[in-house]
Amino acid sequence: MTHVRSRRAVLSLGSLVVVTGALSACGALPGGEPERRTVTVWLMRNSASDAFIKRFTKEFEAEHADVRLDIRIQEWTGIGEKVSAALKAPGGGSTPDVIEVGNTQVPQYVDEGGLLDLSLESARDLDMADWLPGLAEPGVDKSRQYGIPWYAANRVVIYNKDLFAQAGIKNPPRTRAEWLDMTRRLDAGAAQGIYLAGQDWYSLSGFIWDEGGELAHESSGTWTGTLDTPAALRAMDFYQELQALGSGPKDADEEHPPQADLFAKGDIAQIISVPGAAQQIVRKNPALEGKLGYFPIPGKTAARAGAVFTGGSDLVVAGSTEDRAGAVAVVKALAGKKWNTELARTMNYVPNKTTLADAVADEPGVAAMAVGAAHGKATPASPLWAKVEAADNPIKAYMTRVLSGADPATEAKKASREITRRLDESGE
Repeated sequence: MTHVRSRRAVLSLGSLVVVTGALSACGALPGGEPERRTVTVWLMRNSASDAFIKRFTKEFEAEHADVRLDIRIQEWTGIGEKVSAALKAPGGGSTPDVIEVGNTQVPQYVDEGGLLDLSLESARDLDMADWLPGLAEPGVDKSRQYGIPWYAANRVVIYNKDLFAQAGIKNPPRTRAEWLDMTRRLDAGAAQGIYLAGQDWYSLSGFIWDEGGELAHESSGTWTGTLDTPAALRAMDFYQELQALGSGPKDADEEHPPQADLFAKGDIAQIISVPGAAQQIVRKNPALEGKLGYFPIPGKTAARAGAVFTGGSDLVVAGSTEDRAGAVAVVKALAGKKWNTELARTMNYVPNKTTLADAVADEPGVAAMAVGAAHGKATPASPLWAKVEAADNPIKAYMTRVLSGADPATEAKKASREITRRLDESGE
């Protein structure tokens, strides 16, 4: 997934289901009990706790007497290639039935073929109208739903309560205007109002969406970069104004150096990060225990929190499955209210539906995430978007040039042309 993946780092998970058993000719064991079909589930390491997996397996098998779950933990390294190969393999044997993948990876797998259309199940059984948009939208292609939202994580503002109190600020901001005003007050003396790295393009994306813009636009199968639209340029203006209220580097992202380590020094009032970064901060500086707060990234008005990039996971079913019923049953259980809520509480994730946000209301950081996730989005659903996020990401380069004094409109046109080139499926 992305930097949000670095929450527990954030994010993104993968779950696979494989049919390895078959019913006997009479469909039952000699004792009269139905023979269980084995459904193999791949989960990414650290995506769900061992205890959660054991509880889910026990209860699912009790409710589905003809299914045995075989849950296997997968490593992140090389998982993309592994999933692609699995989707191309014929059904049966070790071929997966259900795969849980990063939400932004779904368009790639749809493009490669081999996913089952789950539109019917989505509308009939899974309350799709309540799904988080940042998880649901990447799973759609040509009005067909392939990816089923599972869980999410996204950025919030982590703040130093002591520095806020010293500046006379009692309540977090609810609008962008309030945010700028408070940050100016915090940016005084030895303190930085905010540490915002110059190449934090995920945060810029949220500001662009808030303004009604996009990173890229698709029309008749052709993608075009859109950083040069008025909406996107307004977002860059806001980013530039906010970034100036601290000492973040103009030519690096939030991980170079790690912003959590810098925040731990105690002289930075705010950073934009996933709540999990607070654990790293406190490990670095135990004196900050209990002194960290969270609030959703503010929107343009108090009525709506700011848009955020949503990282997380979707569940997909391989088109080659020989046990559609078993595969769909696993998806429906994991994405359903009971187990989705339990996973969110266990792992400090945002549940897959806006209607389940109350389930994490007691965890301040997760509750702040849930507010933003209701207005979250994902990166453009082009199967080639990974080329934009490559080491020489043109959005990062654009941001650095603007923050260093170059003309925003001119640089935005250059970056948009490069995004368009990279998303050109013809390769020209």
